[in-house]
Amino acid sequence: QVQLVESGGGLVQAGGSLRLSCAASGRTFSSYVLGWFRQAPEKEREFVGAISRIGHIIRYADSVKDRFTISRDNNKNTVYLQMNNLKPEDTAVYYCAAVYTAAVVTTQNGYDYWGQGTEVTVSS
Repeated sequence: QVQLVESGGGLVQAGGSLRLSCAASGRTFSSYVLGWFRQAPEKEREFVGAISRIGHIIRYADSVKDRFTISRDNNKNTVYLQMNNLKPEDTAVYYCAAVYTAAVVTTQNGYDYWGQGTEVTVSS
């Protein structure tokens, strides 16, 4: 069982940056692949990125590649999403998710545990 708590959301102007954090409970954090997803108003939840258990494999959605960076600190049971050059279309609730596996999963159905989300609003 893993409990996830996101933080770091807020209001930022276009071109600005935010760093989201997701803190996890449990002693086997390094055994989980972590993912970030987002859901904009009236849209489906979509994949943002995912990171392997030790951080050597990272996948990104094309829409955020070269702007967003995922990292993790297994000593702190925390995964991060650094978001740079934010655009109004990045406005969404951002969720982190975890799954006990070795494969880097990019579909939301592949994740077993979810945080409550943190809201990001990018003004133009």
